[in-house]
Amino acid sequence: MWVKLCCLLLYFLALFVLARVFEAVAWYESGFLATQLVDPVALSFRKLRTILECRGLGHSGLPEKKDVRELVEKSGDLMEGELYSALKEEEASESVSSTNFSGEMHFYELVEDTKDGIWLVQVIANDRSPLVGKVHWEKMVKKVSRFGIRTGTFNCSSDPRYCKRRGWLKSTLIMSVPQTSTSKGKVMLKEYSGRKIEVEHIFKWITAHAASRIKTIYNSEHLKEEWNKSDQYRVKIYLFANLDQPPAFFSALSVKFTGRVEFIFVNVENWDNKSYMAEIGVYKTPSYILRTPEGIYRYGNNTGEFISLRAMDSFLRSLQPEVNDLFVLSLVLVNLMAWMDLFITQGATIKRFVVLISTLGTYNSLLIISWLPVLGFLQLPYLDSFYEYSLKLFRYSNTTTLASWVRADWMFYSSHPALFLSTYLGHGLLIDYFEKKRRRNNNTDEVNANNLEWLSSLWDWYTSYLFHPIASFQHFPFDSDWDEDPDLFLERLAFPDLWLHPLIPTDYIKNLPVWRFKCLGARSDEETLETFADSESDSDSENKEAFGSDRDRDASEDDELSTCRRCSGERGCGAEACPCGACPCASGCCPREPCARRARPYGSCSSAGDVEPDWSAWPPDMLHCTECVVCLENFTKGCLLMGLPCGHVFHQNCIVMWLAGGRHCCPVCRWASYKKKQPYTHPQPLPSEPPS
Repeated sequence: MWVKLCCLLLYFLALFVLARVFEAVAWYESGFLATQLVDPVALSFRKLRTILECRGLGHSGLPEKKDVRELVEKSGDLMEGELYSALKEEEASESVSSTNFSGEMHFYELVEDTKDGIWLVQVIANDRSPLVGKVHWEKMVKKVSRFGIRTGTFNCSSDPRYCKRRGWLKSTLIMSVPQTSTSKGKVMLKEYSGRKIEVEHIFKWITAHAASRIKTIYNSEHLKEEWNKSDQYRVKIYLFANLDQPPAFFSALSVKFTGRVEFIFVNVENWDNKSYMAEIGVYKTPSYILRTPEGIYRYGNNTGEFISLRAMDSFLRSLQPEVNDLFVLSLVLVNLMAWMDLFITQGATIKRFVVLISTLGTYNSLLIISWLPVLGFLQLPYLDSFYEYSLKLFRYSNTTTLASWVRADWMFYSSHPALFLSTYLGHGLLIDYFEKKRRRNNNTDEVNANNLEWLSSLWDWYTSYLFHPIASFQHFPFDSDWDEDPDLFLERLAFPDLWLHPLIPTDYIKNLPVWRFKCLGARSDEETLETFADSESDSDSENKEAFGSDRDRDASEDDELSTCRRCSGERGCGAEACPCGACPCASGCCPREPCARRARPYGSCSSAGDVEPDWSAWPPDMLHCTECVVCLENFTKGCLLMGLPCGHVFHQNCIVMWLAGGRHCCPVCRWASYKKKQPYTHPQPLPSEPPS
């Protein structure tokens, strides 16, 4: 995860550097920067009209270029970046979609239940023609969509009862605007009553109703009162301009940020005394002033702060974000980071996409799960101070020059999605190249694996998970018994109980008793080594003398060894069977001579020899034995032993490997290794009776 996060940060750094390179190239070719001011006098009449349309100012009654230029100057300073964006938007001939409502519920869900947007709906009455023709309606849809106004068509033939109840007996235009200045307030529907069915007149009607929601100030006394007033709004934006009404983009933003930012229009057209404006720091008009508890910020002085809907929307979102904005931002970042797995993962193509799908599902699930407690945390009433401090941090950080560069780059790359995707792909290919080179230097075999090999290993892992649940968490592929004996596969399917075992945690293993094997009267290692060497040199002669008096002298050594292993069940062996179930010869309790011939390894101790195990060091509920039935070797002095609840004892390493492999039972008695058992009590020795 941290590798993908670092790769994503490197990608953002590359985008930042690339944007600066584009600015340098544009300055070299044209001689201006995006933040450079443009003189409206040098622009053509068509470009001036384009700027007014993007800002949302009517110009139908202004035939002269001089009047249009003055209206542009009154609405705000014009930058090269805004001019370029406006001309680019005009050239783009993309058709904007309009909603067709199917009935009352559809209309209520989208229009009346939407509290933070403006809708323009054309109602077509039964057996009537629409009020606005098809050509003019398409122009209207394209014009109002620039300001975030959504459009739709409601045909009364689909729900005549609703139209009759509403009083829509003739074709008309309906506009929905939030009625109050609070977030999620009521919505009021207004009907167009004008006589002229033209695009410009309808647009003036829309902007007039939208501007009526904005508080307007006409004199300095009212401005002084409003400036010093403290109310629920922590952020206010003032427009000081010599206009009849604010631009359409300013009115549309006031609807979009209802309850978060208060929009105030200061009309300075007939002001004689502007001294109070100088006192609060406003020296020219038009000016866009942001008033926050931290101070005053003049919008338009930094990079990317254009007089347009899109630029001011991104600026206000960064200052006063909603929880939904933060969630969408985190969703985009998490998915960009997850897609890095497509390039970091090496090997087969199918493997890359399987890992990518798994990562996308995991990251998005974790994101949604982590947001749920955050939303509940923010609903607590006593966290208002925390919320205010968080917004203050946003305001401090997003009014810096670096933040303005980031916003400008975001608008640039979002308006050029092909460039964004191509740079992301190029960055991913570079990551893939360096990752492949690094793994080749480490001699990793998975780099050269093809699709068939990876699918085969995936199938092996899946079958191992299906039939060996515990062992399946090991690295795959591994050798399976199904390759050698396919009948075992069918046998397991016929009896599901043999392989559908529950997953048992292995935490109980660390709670099993562990101790060291000790001997009574044990000699030093040097003496034991010398004794072992001497006994090896004289073993042949001693064995011949020892077997000279035995009646089974003619039997072979292999037969004697097998007889020794079965001596606990024969009548000729006078020793009792060991409690562990192993041969008593292993512990030296068998009186038969062949068992005594077995040489003891270095460091071991046997009860038949001169050294006895120290049974006092053993836990009281453990059975006495000197051999591990897992590795079939004797216990050596100082080795670690581990006991199971049933009482059987083994080498610690041997039994841990046995249990970790999924076999949660004793190798001897098959008692569950995680279940308690009644402690074993050693039998008391019987008193010796005189022979009869």
